[in-house]
Amino acid sequence: MNWKYILSIFLISGLTACGGGGDEPGSDPDPEPERAVVPSAATLVFPDNNSECNEGVIVNDTQSQVLFQWNSSQNTDSYEVNLRDLNTNNTSRTVSNTNSVNITLKRGNPYEWFVISRAEGTNETANSTTWKFYNEGPGITNYAPFPATAVAPARGATITSSGTVILEWEGSDVDNDLEEYEVYFGTNPEADTLLETLTENTLETAVSTGQGIIYYWRILSRDAAGNTSFSEIFEFRVN
Repeated sequence: MNWKYILSIFLISGLTACGGGGDEPGSDPDPEPERAVVPSAATLVFPDNNSECNEGVIVNDTQSQVLFQWNSSQNTDSYEVNLRDLNTNNTSRTVSNTNSVNITLKRGNPYEWFVISRAEGTNETANSTTWKFYNEGPGITNYAPFPATAVAPARGATITSSGTVILEWEGSDVDNDLEEYEVYFGTNPEADTLLETLTENTLETAVSTGQGIIYYWRILSRDAAGNTSFSEIFEFRVN
C-alpha cells in the first residue's frame, strides 16, 4: 500500500474538518462601535431676553432666587447654565439634569445667560443663544442700558484696512429709551479716549495700516433718564 497516498488523504480530511470554524458568509468580524449622538441646542424660555425679571423668591434686600427655564434638547443628558454678571463680568456655572434650575441672583443687577447641552459618550456640546435681563430690584423705576456688545470688528480679530475701520455694536435697554452712545477708541489698552458721541450704532474712524497695531475700544450707552453703562473693552489688530 502506498503510505504516502494514505497520509495525504488523512491530512486533507483534517484540514477540511478544521475549516468549519471560519466566519459565516456575510458576517462582520469586527463591527464598528456605536457612535455617540451629538446633543442639540436648548431653546431658552425664562428669564426672557432684554427684559426685567420680576418673578422669583426674595431672599433678602439684596438677593432673590429665580427659576431659569429652557426647552429640553434632543440627545442631551445634562445642561450647564452659564450666567454672567454684566456689572462685574464674573461668570457662574450651574449643572442641571432637567430643563430648569433655581439660581440666587443680586437684585437690581443685569445678567447674561446661555445653556450648554452635554451628552454622555461624547465631548461635543451645543450652545443655546445668549439672553440678557435685569433682575428686578427694590425701588428701581428705570434701568440702565445693558452694556453694548461688539459686532465688528470681532473681538480679537485681525483685519486688513485701507486706512479706516467701521466700528459696529449692539445696544439694548429694558425701558427702550436708549438715547446715545459715547465711543472710546485708541491704542491705549484702557480705551479711555472719547472719539465721538452719536445716536447710531456704527462709526467709521481712521486707523494706521501695515504695522500690526492693536486698537482698543468700548462703548458707553446712555438712556433718556441719564442712566449709563460701559461695555467691556474690545480689541482688534490692523495689518
